[in-house]
Amino acid sequence: MKNTPKRAGSDFTAHELTYIALAAALLTICAWIAIPFGDVPITLQTFAVLVIAGLFGTRSGLLALGVYLLMGMVGLPVFSGMTGGLGRLLGPTGGYLIGFFFTIPIVSEMAARFGRKPFPLALSMALGLLACYCFGTIWFAGVYMGSLDMAGIGTALVKCVVPFLLPDGVKLTMAMWIVRRLSFLCDLT
Repeated sequence: MKNTPKRAGSDFTAHELTYIALAAALLTICAWIAIPFGDVPITLQTFAVLVIAGLFGTRSGLLALGVYLLMGMVGLPVFSGMTGGLGRLLGPTGGYLIGFFFTIPIVSEMAARFGRKPFPLALSMALGLLACYCFGTIWFAGVYMGSLDMAGIGTALVKCVVPFLLPDGVKLTMAMWIVRRLSFLCDLT
């Protein structure tokens, strides 16, 4: 983080730990903000993940996501609908939550390499979402539908991705705006 002395090794500074805790809290709050939409509600989790990845870098972003998922796994009500538990994470839509582990490094590393200019940032966020969609869709098809053939994956895409493209585009645009405005807060690690 900016102007924060680091100790040797992989120790985290007080700034980093604060950002990680705030990021986990942001993920929780954004999961609670949900619009009912068929079997899977529209939440602001994707927005939170994109903001966290764009601001805090890979290391802090992945740790924040890990803390958030761990809180949910032990039963704290951090997931959408104020739910928690291992069953929720391992359920049909858990693959999209786990897919965020692919989103964060894609966005963070591209932002570190190309900066936070509009086009590279939009591209990194779109690629990060694509990775999440791919993992989550394969997970959904395998866990919920029990079929990883083209028909199963196609059905999962129609059910779990296509309806969310426009809302996720809006969330991506909002996340870009926030990251560009708040980029002075953090250095990418």
